Parts: sequence; C-alpha cells; structure tokens
Amino acid sequence: MSSLQSSHTQFSLTPLGAGDLIDRAVRLYRKNFWTFVLIAAPPVVIGTLFSIGWTMLGRQLFFVGNTYNPDDMFSYQLFTWFGGMVIWFVETIFVLTVMGGASRNFIRHLIFNEPITFRDTYSNTRKRFFGLLIASITIAVVLGIFGLTLFYFALIAASIIIIGIVYVMQTVPTIALILSVIAGLIATLVALWLFFLVASRFAYVPQVMLVEGKSFFGALSRSLSLASGNLKRFSVLFIFTTVVTYSALALLYIPLGWYAWASGIEVFFATDVIPAWYQIANQMIGQFSLILLMPVWMIGLCLLYVDERVRHEGYDIELMAARRLGDIPDVPTNYVNPLQPALSKTTAVEAVPVNVTRSENITTLGLK
Repeated sequence: MSSLQSSHTQFSLTPLGAGDLIDRAVRLYRKNFWTFVLIAAPPVVIGTLFSIGWTMLGRQLFFVGNTYNPDDMFSYQLFTWFGGMVIWFVETIFVLTVMGGASRNFIRHLIFNEPITFRDTYSNTRKRFFGLLIASITIAVVLGIFGLTLFYFALIAASIIIIGIVYVMQTVPTIALILSVIAGLIATLVALWLFFLVASRFAYVPQVMLVEGKSFFGALSRSLSLASGNLKRFSVLFIFTTVVTYSALALLYIPLGWYAWASGIEVFFATDVIPAWYQIANQMIGQFSLILLMPVWMIGLCLLYVDERVRHEGYDIELMAARRLGDIPDVPTNYVNPLQPALSKTTAVEAVPVNVTRSENITTLGLK
C-alpha cells in the first residue's frame, strides 16, 4: 500500500505521448467495452435499418428477377450510392452527437471514478442536443469540404510535378519512377499535415460544450486555443483509429468475400444481380465496425482535452479549489469574470467529493 501511495505523488509534467495516449485509450475502452458498444449502437442500428431498406427499395425499383441491363444497373448504383451517402452522413452526425454527450460522463469517470452509463450519456446528449447537433454538422461539413478540396488540389499538384519529372527524366525511366514516387509521397504528407492542422483545432468542441457549458461558438474559440501544439498526438490518434477500422473491416470482409466466391457469386465483375444477403451482410460489417471503434476516438479526444487542461491550466487545482472554496461567485452582467468554473453548473455537475485529493485526481485521470 505504501508503494502505491508513493506512486500517486509521482507526477511527470511531460504531456501524454502518442504511445501513452493510444495505450490508455485502449485500456479504458476494454474496461468499459460493453457500455461503449451499447451507447454507440442506437444511431448505428437505426442507420443500418434505413440503409438496408433503401437497398431493398432500389432492387424493387430497378430489377425484375435476377437479370438486368446496363442502364438499370447504372441507375440502381446511382440510386443506392446517393441514398447510402445521405444515410451515412446523417448517421455519422448522430453518432458524433451521442459521442459528444458521452464525453461529459467519461470525463467525470476519469476525475471522480463515476461509472459510465447509457442513461447518463443520453441524458447529457438530450440536455445539449441541438448544440451538439449543430456542432457535429458544422464540423463534419467544414472538414469534409476542406478535406476534399485540399486533396483535390494536392492530386493536381502531384500530377503536374510527376508529369514534369517524367518529361525531364524520360531518358532514365528508373530515376523518373523513383522521383515520381517521392513527389507523390511528399504531396500526400503535406496534404495530410494541412488537414490534421485544421481538424485538430475542432477536436475539443464537444468536450468544452459539455464540461465548460459553453455555446458552440464559445466552444469553438476555446478549442482553437486549447488544441494549439497538439497536432502530433491528434494525427497519431486519427491514423490509429483509421488503421484499426480498416483492419477490422478486412478481418470481416475477407471471410465474406471468400464465402461469396465459394458460392459462385461474382462480386467485382457481376453478370447477374448480386444477392441481397451479400449486400446486407456487406453493409452490416461496416456498421458493426463503426459501433466498435467510434468510442476509441471519443476516449482519445477526452484524454487529450483533460491532459491539456491539467498541464497548461492546472485543471486538477481548479477541482480542488471548487471542493474547498465552493462555486465561483457571480459578478454583475456588465463585467467579465476572469475566473471560470472547473466544471460547469449549467449541466448539473455535482461538487467534487471531499475525499478526492490532487494526487487522486492525477491518478484517476491516467496522467501519472
């Protein structure tokens, strides 16, 4: 016990490294696995049902029997692609909204060791639903448009550079190939760096809204300042989540594809209508992966948010002050209070338990 208590007082001011971030996010996810799955499931399950229904509607509209002509197939693919994109966008917005609501419950779990529950998460989401919904839509649209535009121009720039390299080095094709690959990699890395630089500035908007009780624009301004210098860890978290997502998809898609091939179903160069069971299974795999992996993204962002506040703003000291001194007194409306509460009263946060000390705060935050 003495060694454990002494370890509580050892605290490094070094911010969470990328490896520590991933490790703690995974451990916290494993600890609360079924709760996170239950929280993420409702919007994804509803989106899956709409997606399956849209696919079956398309089959009824464009196919008769098991044959088709090219015009019908093109119309069917356009119909299902457009509907699927709309359903996926709406589903993603609601998943982000629910994950934003979960951030408050999760941060209270980190600080006070409160249990993470489905009820508290959806209660928090309900209280700030429209604000979280507007934030999710704005962030998704802005980052989507910015990302598509950025990578479009990066592709054009890389193509022009590669054409120039091939033209100049056409007498030595081996060197031209190597330089072209290097140019393509550099263009990709620069585009990714710019995208992460912008995306990281939106990282803490839901956490600020739920923990600090700010409006969307106030949370956006706060996130812009709080996320400064956080590019590396945000990028690693994004890449980790993406790689794990596609790895999980591969583990599930490969057996499905093998079974389809063994059953004599040609998926890539189909001459007949692809069976409905394959399309439904294909959609359900993607949705299942979303349920499993979206909480990892939320956990990582919450850890980053709390870590930034502890390291740069003494967040744990604010919590101790709230316990000992009570709430910050109000000032007249025509004054600006330079002090802000550690946890917003507008979302019904209880006082810090009396037995919580600074070392215990640091330990439960996982920042030791």
